[in-house]
Amino acid sequence: QVQLVESGGGSVQAGGSLRLSCAASGRSFSSTALAWFRQAPGKEREFVAAINWYGGTTYYTDSVKGRFTISRDNAKVTVYLQMNSLKPEDTAVYYCAAKYSGLVPPAAGYEYWGQGTQVTVSS
Repeated sequence: QVQLVESGGGSVQAGGSLRLSCAASGRSFSSTALAWFRQAPGKEREFVAAINWYGGTTYYTDSVKGRFTISRDNAKVTVYLQMNSLKPEDTAVYYCAAKYSGLVPPAAGYEYWGQGTQVTVSS
């Protein structure tokens, strides 16, 4: 079994920054792909960013390109999402996800999910 625990959410004004962390435990994480998704009130959950095991390949949804950066520390079994230039439309619950089936497709096939952390951006 795999456990994912997110942290780092909070409230920030537009233009500010936050860094989300997702600590993983349980089954070996060798060869996993890790990702961040988000769900705003009244909307479906959407893909934000994903990274492969070695950290050399990343994918982002268009709306966050140039503002968000996904990274991972395999020694700490943790994935991060650095969010800069935050906008009110980034307000959502952010979820960490993991899969063993390879990074592609980056927005689907995730087997394990965290409980989520709230990010609120005020104008």
